[in-house]
Amino acid sequence: MNPQTHLATDGYVDAIPAPGTSWGTACFDLIHSPADADTIARDAPDTVYACTTGDPRIAYALLREIQPGDLVRVTGTLVQPDDPEAPARFTVDGLEVLEAAPAPGLYDLVLDRWGDYVAVFNADSDTVPVFTASGRWVGEAGSPDAIGDLIDSWENGGTR
Repeated sequence: MNPQTHLATDGYVDAIPAPGTSWGTACFDLIHSPADADTIARDAPDTVYACTTGDPRIAYALLREIQPGDLVRVTGTLVQPDDPEAPARFTVDGLEVLEAAPAPGLYDLVLDRWGDYVAVFNADSDTVPVFTASGRWVGEAGSPDAIGDLIDSWENGGTR
């Protein structure tokens, strides 16, 4: 039988938490760094805990409010697997957010819609591809200011 320990530990949520195998459950990976980095070897690895919860309130918070990079404190039961290469399994019965991750930056591509038309803005380019909302190619505007002219031309029998 695997040893079990009741534990409270702090760590960072590694990826977006996922729904568990049944209603009211969720799972996520928690990355725990050594508490005192000055007293351990520089190459000492972080500990990864494979966490699950059966508490619907905690599952709801994980699936709706928690994001990768959040620093959280979890309490629950830790079970060491028989395989030393496998992550320890942590059944969470308490969750506290200690520090939220910074808001993610904007992606390089942004879609904007004008009625039945969609424009794709790319931070690395001045040209703007334009499509109909159904995905049909309209054309490429030379700049954001030229999108209206491109759409007008399309609607008045321009290139189809």
